[in-house]
Amino acid sequence: MTKPTRKKTASKPLTTAQRLDGIIKSARKIMRKDKGLNGDLDRLPMLTWIMFLKFLDDLERIEEERAELAGRTYRGTIAAPYRWRDWAAPVAGLTGPDLLAFLTDEQTALPTGTQGPGLFTYLRALRSDTTGRERRDVIATVFQGLANRMESGYLLRDVINLIDAIHFDSSDEIHTLGRLYETLLREMRDAAGDSGEFYTPRPVVQFMVTVTDPRLGETVLDPACGTGGFLVETYRHLERQADTVEKRKCLQEDSIYAGEAKSLPFLLAQMNLLLHGLDAPRIDPSNSLRVRLAEIGEAERVNVILTNPPFGGEEEAGIRSNFPEDRRTAETALLFLQLIMRRLKRAGQGRAGVVVPNGTLFGDGVSARIKADLLEQFNLHTVVRLPEGVFAPYTDIPTNLIFFDTSGPTESIWYYEQPRPEGRKKYSKTAPLLYEEFAACLAWWNDRQENEHAWQVDTTGLVHRDEQGRVTACNLDLKNPHSGETVDYRSPAEIVDSIIDKERRILSIMDEIKATLAEGV
Repeated sequence: MTKPTRKKTASKPLTTAQRLDGIIKSARKIMRKDKGLNGDLDRLPMLTWIMFLKFLDDLERIEEERAELAGRTYRGTIAAPYRWRDWAAPVAGLTGPDLLAFLTDEQTALPTGTQGPGLFTYLRALRSDTTGRERRDVIATVFQGLANRMESGYLLRDVINLIDAIHFDSSDEIHTLGRLYETLLREMRDAAGDSGEFYTPRPVVQFMVTVTDPRLGETVLDPACGTGGFLVETYRHLERQADTVEKRKCLQEDSIYAGEAKSLPFLLAQMNLLLHGLDAPRIDPSNSLRVRLAEIGEAERVNVILTNPPFGGEEEAGIRSNFPEDRRTAETALLFLQLIMRRLKRAGQGRAGVVVPNGTLFGDGVSARIKADLLEQFNLHTVVRLPEGVFAPYTDIPTNLIFFDTSGPTESIWYYEQPRPEGRKKYSKTAPLLYEEFAACLAWWNDRQENEHAWQVDTTGLVHRDEQGRVTACNLDLKNPHSGETVDYRSPAEIVDSIIDKERRILSIMDEIKATLAEGV
């Protein structure tokens, strides 16, 4: 008696997302074996620059084909034998010590059998042929702050072979990889710990871009862009408006600008924007605060600024000296707020959305003087108060979104208190704020009426001065008059941390007062 044969079922083909996710997971698994890499803060930047080079080569292949069809001569950004296809694409190509030497040595044996600069040396020396910023400048700037940290050239070859299977010339793969890359950025945020100031929750970014509504033809700046969250969301917002060749050119060349002084987020932001379609991101790799405030003129001003500047940090004396003497402070957030105010176009042509900690709203001293400038020289029209936990787990400090423009002095401020999550005390890393939860605020934005979450405040009397006319106080930390008795949902440990944080801020203010008194002696 013959046994019945079991019918074989064909396995379902992997989706693009599953295939790419598998490639990235396999690459990271190989990297864990390398002794030169310590955790995701080492592995993810390595993976990013490898993907970056593969992406560039695929992009240049497309451009070569277009030029050939048009009968034009094409000169690639990266010359042979430094293109991905020359040294990385061959599966049996450079490996082991030869691969490491090709990447990092000043002079080395090239795949062509000749001698020449190593890959990183070559890439760092790239320069554009014109005075304008081109892709060569972007590549050179990116690789200035990079190094190969893998010790095994054999493991590195395995990773390169995996990444070679990603097709950046496929729109479907780029779209999918863009989403996977955002997941990598979130993991980078989780690994970064104290560097959490770089990362703004995407729902907050989406909300701020939506209500600020950048228009094609306007210039948009994030002076502390981190990994590029505001830039990517702005690009998506503007891309929907770019329906002609001329508009696409405007989007690519004259719309989005940024600054990021730290090399790791700078690299991540470049890759993030390239993956989402911006061909040559204009990101300044230097500290945006390095220029004297008084020297910033109309040519440096922009229409829109969207940013979450780092707070809680301290800037060195050389940076502080770029600001007016009575507006100098070590608090980074306050320095960036002054920079933002200075860089907005005047006469109603400039507007900004900025994330600020609660301390900025209630702080005295230098903080009060800066807020007085904001009220008297700008129109601070809206403050959206976010509940605790929105930036968890990096900080539980309550944060606010402030929106202002250059249409004139502030006569009144609208406050909107984003409600706590229904049925929970606060947001957390595992139960974060969702974009859909801004729906009520978005509906209110264009039809403003007072309600349980929204109220309007006349600015008369908010700025207090002494007999000499000097600002002594300016408190914008105004509570919701429609709420009942305030209930503190925080744990005892959180309350203690909050008290310690406020005491530190008081000591910081006292240090500023002491320094001011010493200067006057």
